Amino acid sequence: MFHADETHPAYGYFSWSMNFDGTPLDEMPAPDGEEYFATALYFASGRWGNGEGIYDYRAEADRLLDLMKNRPDVAGEVFANGETRATTGSTLFNTENHQIRFTPNTGNFETNGDHTDPSYHLPAFYEIWAKYGPEADRAFWSEAAEVSRGYFHLAAHPQTGLTPDYANFDGTPKAASWKPESVDFRFDAWRTAMNWSVDWAWWAKDERQQELSDRIQAFFEAQGAEYGNQFTLDGEELSADHSSGLVAMNAVASLAATDQRSADFVQALWDVDPPSGQYRYYDGMLYFMALLHVSGEFQAYAPQ
Repeated sequence: MFHADETHPAYGYFSWSMNFDGTPLDEMPAPDGEEYFATALYFASGRWGNGEGIYDYRAEADRLLDLMKNRPDVAGEVFANGETRATTGSTLFNTENHQIRFTPNTGNFETNGDHTDPSYHLPAFYEIWAKYGPEADRAFWSEAAEVSRGYFHLAAHPQTGLTPDYANFDGTPKAASWKPESVDFRFDAWRTAMNWSVDWAWWAKDERQQELSDRIQAFFEAQGAEYGNQFTLDGEELSADHSSGLVAMNAVASLAATDQRSADFVQALWDVDPPSGQYRYYDGMLYFMALLHVSGEFQAYAPQ
């Protein structure tokens, strides 16, 4: 997945989608992946210490984090969707507004504008980076955490708490040229409640996150136990399918919730069968992460 070639537009990042034989389906990154990779490396340093080469976890995290914010633009060719095209790869963060980008592919900016994905906002991780990342950028990451906390309130619907799949940097829904339904609450958006709730559980810096969890859980409680998995932001059901991945994310929202209904959402996660079959990748990963979160086992480890 990793791009070591300094002349490649995705240099320093990871292809987000691969074939089973290890060849890329899309050489550009999905920036939330790099956010998790950098944080996991810091935590590995905290749990097991630092070795040599790729096992010097903190050095590897520092390097990736520096590239995510400071890497120079690189022009070249990228393979994606069965074809090779010329583009320029940029930083994973828009450094002017301190927000994670949906993609660093500037070719996409021309047709869709530079934008973000609410479920990519991970202020709980940015606090780790602000404390332990490269010193020159710690103030930036601290500001990014505050920006993302405010962003959740811009992106979440005032009645339902639902967020769109993609959004502009001001929080308004973004209809992508290849996916106009991205203005709705769909599969990416399931994760947004997890992100604000984990941030509250770890750092408790924005009490509004409690209100967000109460709001979104109240919405799903009103839909009944077998609620659908896709909605317009104002609550119109777009799919009646009931998904274990969404059940999982709504359970993690209980980390910030204050209403007693939150226990029912955790119980629903416990009761669900482990995902199998066609959609086990996405449902299964969210299920697994949610079990770690609600059991208190998804913990932050200060790097050595």
